[in-house]
Amino acid sequence: MGLSVAAAGAAIFHSTDSSARDRMEPGTLDFSRSVPVTDGYDVAVCGGGPSGIAAAVSASCMGLKVLLMDSNAQLGGTCTSGLVSHWLGGRDMSCTTWVVGGLFKAFSDEAARRGCALIPGPVTDKKYQPHGWIKSLLHGIPIEPYGMARFLDEKVCQAGVDLLLNTQFVDVLLDRNHITHSIIFNKSGLSAVPVRAVVDATGDGDVAARSGCDCITGREEDGVQASVTLEFHVDQVAQDALAGYIEDNNCPRFKEQIALWSQQGTWKAASTFLITVQLTEKGVMMVNTPRIDGVDATDGRSITRGLLQCRKEIQDLFESLRKNVPGFEQARIKAVAPMLGVRESRRIRGNYQFTVAELESGRECQDVVGFSSYGWDLPHSINPSRRPTYGKSKKKLTPIPYRIMLPRPVRNLICPGRMVSVERVLLGPLRVMASCFAMGQAAGTAAAQVVADKTSFDRIDIQQLRQDLRGQGAIVDSDAI
Repeated sequence: MGLSVAAAGAAIFHSTDSSARDRMEPGTLDFSRSVPVTDGYDVAVCGGGPSGIAAAVSASCMGLKVLLMDSNAQLGGTCTSGLVSHWLGGRDMSCTTWVVGGLFKAFSDEAARRGCALIPGPVTDKKYQPHGWIKSLLHGIPIEPYGMARFLDEKVCQAGVDLLLNTQFVDVLLDRNHITHSIIFNKSGLSAVPVRAVVDATGDGDVAARSGCDCITGREEDGVQASVTLEFHVDQVAQDALAGYIEDNNCPRFKEQIALWSQQGTWKAASTFLITVQLTEKGVMMVNTPRIDGVDATDGRSITRGLLQCRKEIQDLFESLRKNVPGFEQARIKAVAPMLGVRESRRIRGNYQFTVAELESGRECQDVVGFSSYGWDLPHSINPSRRPTYGKSKKKLTPIPYRIMLPRPVRNLICPGRMVSVERVLLGPLRVMASCFAMGQAAGTAAAQVVADKTSFDRIDIQQLRQDLRGQGAIVDSDAI
């Protein structure tokens, strides 16, 4: 069975059209073809990072037929392919209380038992925090990316999810405000997947944007996006020497030292600070330092320029590390991420937007589906070494209202992850991986109501969803923390 894919009223392009064939200047071209239609699914999840994994597993566990697709060759998204191997936002600063439960805590516990994750305990008497570089980030869960990718394979397949890797979401077909088919591409070519509900877990709001949903990219005033990072991992770091130097000089980010080394001509990198995180093995560290501004994560050429620039910066930075930073003299580059670490791109504009003013008001949202303990950290777009904190008071927890995941006008689509409908600065606590797990689990669980009741994501029973999440071990009530 085939399906003709084209814009309404579009002319079909024929290879015999010599005028079109000979035209070389930029412009637009209507393109139409028939593509095969696959088996249908209750839910198609586009994107296999933390939010997509949680959405797919929870939806499948609710009895739905689920397809999970990802453009990478492995699951995990930024935490595996992007080598941002540090799940943040799921515990409080004391490292004794879990803020995100459900699948996030279950996966963290099991992965730690199997050696592909590490759950650090509290450290109170040291300036140097090997798993967080500053005390407030010690709550994170470092992971080993290759073992984690295999672990996620197992969890998704055990849940009964159909999985397609190296598969790119392309477009949708719509019937009024409902998606009927998701158009995908892989080595088999283009195909159309019939769907009842769709989870946009792309991080960039690709499904929302191509469905005609209202979106905004970057800063409201000019569209500029937060800086990107290309992560790399190093091994053979003499961590005791590194720790001793940091303790003696009180320099967890090396800002003053780097300024001095730059003046002396021994620091050649553009980076003005250093952020390192010990992963699951001592001496193996993630370097979360290169910050490149001016990259548009929704533009293919801009991403390419960012990758090229970041790889050059990594080489300069690594040489500077070995020359200057105690403990890095014999270090080696173990891996460089094949994908950029993107902090910000598109956000949906829903009928509801979560704002700093509402958060600071203290009013309790009635549709909370999770929390984040991470700070309001969204690196400055023009000065990447600056990390502004907004608001009169920095809340210990940021609640996650269900409504921020609802785009408009498409009604059988939900968008967990960093594309949510929030005031831009609130991306800080909500863009990190623990909160993405929480949003994804809520999205997948909500899909069960959408499919069973033949309704839309904006018409589900919110309190029933919250009760379902409690039953799954998720934390949706502040008094449970």
